[in-house]
Amino acid sequence: MNQRIEKIRAYLKEKDIEAFLIIKPENIRYLSGFTGTSAQLLITKNRNYLITDFRYIGQAKLQSLDYDVVKQKGKFIDEIKELCQHENIKQIAFEEEQMVFKMYETYYQALKPINFVPSSQFLKTIRSIKDEQEIMRLKKSAALADEAFSHIISYIKPGVSEKKIALELEFFLRNKGADAISFDFIVASGERGSLPHGVASEKIISTGELVTMDFGCIYKGYCSDITRTVCVGTLEAKQREVYNIVLEAQLAGVNCLRANMKCEDPDQVSREIIEKAGYGEYFGHNLGHSVGLEIHEEPRLAKGNEDLLQPGMVVTVEPGIYIPGFGGVRIEDMILIHENHIEILTKSCKDILVL
Repeated sequence: MNQRIEKIRAYLKEKDIEAFLIIKPENIRYLSGFTGTSAQLLITKNRNYLITDFRYIGQAKLQSLDYDVVKQKGKFIDEIKELCQHENIKQIAFEEEQMVFKMYETYYQALKPINFVPSSQFLKTIRSIKDEQEIMRLKKSAALADEAFSHIISYIKPGVSEKKIALELEFFLRNKGADAISFDFIVASGERGSLPHGVASEKIISTGELVTMDFGCIYKGYCSDITRTVCVGTLEAKQREVYNIVLEAQLAGVNCLRANMKCEDPDQVSREIIEKAGYGEYFGHNLGHSVGLEIHEEPRLAKGNEDLLQPGMVVTVEPGIYIPGFGGVRIEDMILIHENHIEILTKSCKDILVL
């Protein structure tokens, strides 16, 4: 945690700001290790404060050794105001994307004449490059997702509901050590496959349908995200055609990844393949996103994003084709960017499986 806190202090020094107020749970965990559900951080040039209520005092002292734990006696703002007065704060960095307007008004009025400096992007930037511990946890989370895919294959058959598959995936992941699932699982079969975010329903899977599964878990705070599409029964010619186009686009998007390339470039590589095949109108989302403590982080692999990929970033590559009345195909992997190569973290088979 010390290195992460030092990045905050370097930012404060560079911007001539006395303190950074942290309220977003994922940022609190990233900077302090605290996993409770009620806390705020105040990081100054010399001290680190974690404010929480009596339920979490013991937990905070165990998890956040670099912090002075302050017991919340009333509202958070009361403790923040007292600390700001004690530290003679004149400017305070804050997460403008996390703080709702009513909260901002309350804090702004209570802390006058302190100047509030929007700083959400700085936190996104430092979190985008993962350290060794984060990479280890992401790899474990991805490995659990791979295990779950291997396990679920035998459950996918005619007569089984999408929801039952989602529940079995969740049970398996939790039983194998996952803390939680990283999002509501997408299990979309048949025509429902045309819904990019078709959360598992009561629909019963039938012979001859494609089934797209997008799922992942959280391991020690870190998310995994994988998508595979399989066929139940006979694979028709158009299904094979669409699958092969998506697979080609996905492989091309993965293989072109490298450090210092623009985040829009892999999106263009994959998108051109789908467009040249005549299915461009059926691929309407970005190619991918970063993954970490949150399932969707920055940077995004998207048209117009000129940010550069950096070693230590973990991104997804997930092109898809979604055709109303037909269904859809999506294939997704997590990829770690190294200085001179890439590492695919999700290793499940991508050849079309006919079950």
